[in-house]
Amino acid sequence: MKATIWHNPNCSKSRQALALLEEQPGVDVTVVQYLKNPPTAEKLAQLYRDAGMAARDGLRLSGTDAKERGLTEADDATVIAAMVADPRLIERPLVETEKGVRLGRPTDKVQEIL
Repeated sequence: MKATIWHNPNCSKSRQALALLEEQPGVDVTVVQYLKNPPTAEKLAQLYRDAGMAARDGLRLSGTDAKERGLTEADDATVIAAMVADPRLIERPLVETEKGVRLGRPTDKVQEIL
């Protein structure tokens, strides 16, 4: 099985999710450091759609100005545009497999798509 993790190595939850993936037998992990290689708007829209969540539910609030910018109440297109412009706004980690996408908070949610 292939798995892609949209990863921030400075985040403990993201490191935990990566460790979980690497411990799984038969899982081929691709790591995308999204702060260095941000996803496109189309990719973000697909990730959130496949996760069954609104883009604003994937906003990182801690350490960002998302609330002050009104992004917690904004539509998906506005939130995604803000995330593309400033990838620090993306809550992490996002994990994608052929079984779906999960925001790995808590980390064990990743198990649902393995």
